[in-house]
Amino acid sequence: MGQDVILIGAGIMSATLGTLLKELVPDWNITVFEGLASAGEESSNEWNNAGTGHSALCELNYTVEKPDGCLDISKAIKINEQFQVSKQFWSYLVNQDLIQNPKDFIMPLPHLSFVYGEKDVAFLRKRFEALSNCPLFQGMEFSDDPEKLMEWIPLIMKGRNANEPIAATKTDVGTDVNFGALTRLLFNHLENQNVNIRYKHHVDHIHRTHGGWEVKVRNLDRGTVERHTAKFVFIGAGGGALHLLQKSGIPEGKHIGGFPVSGLFMVCKNPEIIEQHHAKVYGKAKVGAPPMSVPHLDTRFINKKKSLLFGPFAGFSPKFLKTGSKLDLVRSVRPNNVLTMVAAGTKNVPLTRYLVQQLRLSKEQRLENLREFIPSAQIEDWEIVKAGQRVQVIKDTATGKGTLQFGTEVISASDGSLAALLGASPGASTAVSIMLELIGKCFPQHLKAWEPKIKEMIPSYGVQLVERPELIDQIHASTAKGLGLR
Repeated sequence: MGQDVILIGAGIMSATLGTLLKELVPDWNITVFEGLASAGEESSNEWNNAGTGHSALCELNYTVEKPDGCLDISKAIKINEQFQVSKQFWSYLVNQDLIQNPKDFIMPLPHLSFVYGEKDVAFLRKRFEALSNCPLFQGMEFSDDPEKLMEWIPLIMKGRNANEPIAATKTDVGTDVNFGALTRLLFNHLENQNVNIRYKHHVDHIHRTHGGWEVKVRNLDRGTVERHTAKFVFIGAGGGALHLLQKSGIPEGKHIGGFPVSGLFMVCKNPEIIEQHHAKVYGKAKVGAPPMSVPHLDTRFINKKKSLLFGPFAGFSPKFLKTGSKLDLVRSVRPNNVLTMVAAGTKNVPLTRYLVQQLRLSKEQRLENLREFIPSAQIEDWEIVKAGQRVQVIKDTATGKGTLQFGTEVISASDGSLAALLGASPGASTAVSIMLELIGKCFPQHLKAWEPKIKEMIPSYGVQLVERPELIDQIHASTAKGLGLR
């Protein structure tokens, strides 16, 4: 029997889309195929991402300085609003008792931006002034006073050169999010809603049929091949999504490539040091470094235990997934995207040079980077952990052929019967907004009927929060209560 919906990949995106659809149309038949043995094991896993509830409170790369010296804060506003949407949906699920124990996946945590040097201090002051005028960022504090900074970030200030210009901004409404735990909670909920979740089932191929799609699935335990059909297919397979999008043959998937970037974090092993820091602190990427290289020192809550991570350090592997194949990159090159890929290679020589430099770093050199945040850091207190693979989208845009994109993007068939999610950060934090965008693209005929339910789940749906300060206050209060963030 055919399905209404097939979701490929058991990460945060499929979990979010499946949960939304089950609330909107409970009687639809949904099947999920995941190649690994459990949910949330690739990009969504808590050790494979930074766990930041991305809302532009501290991430300096979301506010861009224009040539005339003015700051463009439009991206910061957009990402903040998207995270408010995610918090509303999660709060709705908790309030409806569809998932429990929000502290298992979200914790309140101050978000700080930290810079040093006259130029970056001036930039941070300018950023603070620009964001302070926006109601989404009310409550943000700025200080260049070493005594105040010692209160905020004692571990970072201890042993620091007193003559160096330094500054920080601080916001107390930030969060640490365990997206692996959230993904598992959502899939447990979907199983209770009679969603058919098939682990250790790898989708090998996908092709169009009359009235929908057929997916060819390999049962990895038995070695058998199954064929399943559905009216709608979502490819939420992380780095594996590009290959399946290409196999679907839809025109919208042509002239798109992918560039894989791996990541490493330094993880603190010393409980005494871990207890001295309680914040997510983001710095400024070095000149010429890509956006994903922004250094940050993060308090994390993983398996109900406080941890401390620093990074990321970029690396390169031709794999599109941690559990992928070294032939992934080669297999993604097709006749329709080879020129796009070549153009990207010639345009991104600085990125290639940066990745080579990062790959050659010794543990001692990584420690020197850490000491820019923690001057007293000792090598025996830290170990290296490999994080997830991210596949950055390469496509032809108005600015030229082979443009490397650093965000997330939904690619959908013209008839709305298939969609794929490509790209990386700030992905998981904005999953609900991205899936609502997908629903609007792929199910326009249902949107009017579904709108009341969507507004019940997400009161700000269809509203620009930045223009409604009173609604921002209401949402902050209701989500803080629902998610235990007070």
